Amino acid sequence: MAIHPSALVDPSAELGDVEIGPFAIIGAGVKLADGVVVGPHSVVHGPTTVGEGTVLHAHVVLGDLAQDRKHDLSVETTLVVGRENVFREFSTAHRGSSSGARTTVIGDRNYFMANSHVAHDCRVGDDCMFANSAAIAGHVQIQDGAILGGLCAVHQHSRVGRLAMVGGGAMCAQDVPPFTLAQGDRARLYGLNIIGLRRAGATNDVITALKEAWRLLFVEGLPRKVAMSRASEAYPDVPEVAELVQFIGESERGVCRGGLGR
Repeated sequence: MAIHPSALVDPSAELGDVEIGPFAIIGAGVKLADGVVVGPHSVVHGPTTVGEGTVLHAHVVLGDLAQDRKHDLSVETTLVVGRENVFREFSTAHRGSSSGARTTVIGDRNYFMANSHVAHDCRVGDDCMFANSAAIAGHVQIQDGAILGGLCAVHQHSRVGRLAMVGGGAMCAQDVPPFTLAQGDRARLYGLNIIGLRRAGATNDVITALKEAWRLLFVEGLPRKVAMSRASEAYPDVPEVAELVQFIGESERGVCRGGLGR
């Protein structure tokens, strides 16, 4: 363990074998697992749990209060951060709110670039990438392997599906389905994230099936329920197609409209 003399660590904080840099602040109720690195001037408010090997660069703030005017300060809320995440300079993640799930959860191996933000009651999966100044509002769900481009924003209660990619500057007011590309204000869908699928090990057969499902769902102009039924019937043995159809069927805010891409 290495704690700089200028750092302030609350006596109730539970620390593993960690490194805490100059002028960092570790608050009451914080739990830092082995291998956590807290950079200079970073602040971790409690109750917050940070998993093994997570690195906070300079001026990161984790576990501060929800930015919610209705938040009841008497209700305890938490932030749970998994293993091997990276938070770059000035990135932030807030605890849950009293009016929501009361917990913000971040999975493993995510990379949060400078100035990115995770709001209250969000759920971030594993292996996601938030580029510089990407921000998600309260109650948002980001599924595994999703990529959010620089300066993009995701509206409250929206979802971004697995291996989806949101382009830089996009404003997502509705759900972005898995495996798709979203861009614009308001964001629309412009095809499949083929590169992301291939990097994740998707076979050519899976990609071909998803392309056909994309055509039925977003290009043919069919009623949504009809398109979902046809896609499911055409590829009953392709889990990725089933995942795409299920995601759309479960949408509460609605799904971003298809653009011109195929």
